[in-house]
Amino acid sequence: MLETQMNIPFPGMDTKDSIRSLTTRYKELMAYYRCAMMEVETKFRVLSENLSLEDDRNPIEAIKTRMKSPESIANKLRSRNLPLTIESIEENLNDVAGVRVICGFPGDIYRLAEAFLRQDDVTLIEKKDYIENPKRNGYRSLHLIVTVPIYLHDEKRLMRVEVQFRTIAMDWWASLEHQIRYKKEVTVTKDDARELRDCAEQAALLDYRMEQLYKNIQGEEITQAGNES
Repeated sequence: MLETQMNIPFPGMDTKDSIRSLTTRYKELMAYYRCAMMEVETKFRVLSENLSLEDDRNPIEAIKTRMKSPESIANKLRSRNLPLTIESIEENLNDVAGVRVICGFPGDIYRLAEAFLRQDDVTLIEKKDYIENPKRNGYRSLHLIVTVPIYLHDEKRLMRVEVQFRTIAMDWWASLEHQIRYKKEVTVTKDDARELRDCAEQAALLDYRMEQLYKNIQGEEITQAGNES
């Protein structure tokens, strides 16, 4: 566990007291991240309800949340040669708490992201658009790092949360690509990597075609309704 890996004695404490103090502080920090994650999730559920009333269609297919494991946190700090301390987690890591929003169409992603960022208690720290500029392996998603306030019994804290937006097709590809590529003792050849990238491009093409079909059909329905009136 991260608590035992962070065995850094504080001045005036013996090792046992140090570990106990670190464990308590780590649990508190993770509780703050969970609260921030719930806050962001609630914001998207409210947006989903509101937009579904406007459009008679829910732009959000699913909302997923996840907390980074202690092992992943420790490994990420080590990979960056950063200290294994509570302060280092909060200062240097942006993705301890994550919210993934799965949408029907690419247009839904940008519409939701804009509505989310317009909220006056959401502050954008970083934006990476892997839809407009996919990663070399074919990965597509819109990533936002934001801060949101959480209100405790005696204070307000600003916490960072990573928000990922994907279409159903993007999420399907990313989930399966992770299963294929990151299994232990599996080597992905250049041909395999090229095939995975091609699958990502085909998924993106399907996204585009389905969105165009939706717009065409919606346009036809609006035209028909206008003619009937």
